[in-house]
This record gives sequence, structure tokens and C-alpha cells, in this order.
Amino acid sequence: MVDWVGLSVPFAYLGVLVGSLATFSSLYRKRKAAKSSSLDPWFGPHTSRDIYLSLLHLEPEPGQEKSPNVPDGVLKAALLQRAREDIKRILEVRNAKQALSSLLQRGSVGDDLWQRHQRAEKEIEAELRDVVEEANALQPNWGQTIFQSANEMHHNTILRDKLASIQAKGKKDREWWDQEKATIQSNFMRELGEDEKENSKPPAASPADRIGSDEDAVLVEGGGPAASGASKGAGKKRKGKK
Repeated sequence: MVDWVGLSVPFAYLGVLVGSLATFSSLYRKRKAAKSSSLDPWFGPHTSRDIYLSLLHLEPEPGQEKSPNVPDGVLKAALLQRAREDIKRILEVRNAKQALSSLLQRGSVGDDLWQRHQRAEKEIEAELRDVVEEANALQPNWGQTIFQSANEMHHNTILRDKLASIQAKGKKDREWWDQEKATIQSNFMRELGEDEKENSKPPAASPADRIGSDEDAVLVEGGGPAASGASKGAGKKRKGKK
């Protein structure tokens, strides 16, 4: 005869164990989902998406029953700007993933930051699917090429920003060089004027010239040999006349 009481004990134990594990898993997932939803988003508000949705779902003005029709060109331009912003966010998420994973392995960052990054990836994937659907709704098969056009727009924007920064830096360098050139010219002209003043002054007499001039002065004052000879000749003439 089968002992049902003895067999029911292990089955009851297994049932309690499975039930407790399921309850714990459900509570853990709910708590994790609540924690992840309370985390700050990785990106800020998506302004381009909000603009496109506001254009797509315009409300009628007071006193009118129908909402105004937005031209397809305006909607396409708004959707293209939305796709360009998505390209920018995709690149940012991809560039941050490798560095963030290495920091997480080292323990430098917490799990909260990693969960924010994972949630941002999921939001980007959902956003890409939505953009493709909207593009195909506006124009057939446009969803296959819209991100290529948006990528080109993004790179053109980066090039324009770099060119603007280079031009601004070149302008500052030009102003600095003009100031330096003016300073160098003023210093050179001042030094040139000082050199001209020094060259215009009479040369100073050397010690040898000073000694020679002194000897000449002594000879002139004392009569010198020529003066003594002349006096003797004059005396002789006077004696002859006598």
C-alpha cells in the first residue's frame, strides 16, 4: 500500500520551495523595476521628438473644428531633425559603453549608472523603430535611408562647429600677432632713434690726442724754437743798423 502521507511531505516541501522562489523573484523584479524607474535618465528631454509630435498632432484652434494641416515637407524636416538627434545619442551611448563596462568591472562606478545606461540603450532602440515607422508612413521606403541622411547632417554640423572654432581661434591669433608686431616695431624704432642720437654726438678725444694738444699749447705759450730763432734774427738786424 502506498504511503501517501509520506509522499506528500516532500511534494509539499517542493511546492513551498518553488512558491517562495517565485515570490522572491517577483518581488525582486518589481523592486528592481521601481528602482530603475526612479533613476535619472541618461539623456535630457528629446526636444526634436517633442516638436515633431506637436506638429503631427496639432489641436484645432478655438472656434475651428478641424486642426490645421501641416505640410509634408515640414513634417519630413522635423522628422529628419529628430533622426539627427537620435544619431547623436547613439554615438554617445556607444562611446560610453566600453569605458563604463571597464569602470564597472574595477568597481569604480555603481550598478545604478550601468542600469541607467542599459535603459538608455533600450530607449534608443525603441526610438529608432518609431522613427523608421514614421518615415515609412510619410514616404514609402524612406525609413531605409533616413538615418543615412541624418548621419550626414550630424557630421556636417560637427565640421561646421570645428571650422567656426578654428576661425575664432585664428582671429584671436591674428589680433595677438598684430599687437606683438606693433610692440616689436615700436621697440625697434626707439632703439634706432637712440643709435642715431649716439652717432650724431662728436667723437670723444683719445688720450694721445689730448697729450698732443697739450704739448702744442705749451709750445705756443713758450715761444718754441721758431719763436726763439725769430727773436735772435731780429736782434742781429737791429745791431747791423746801428
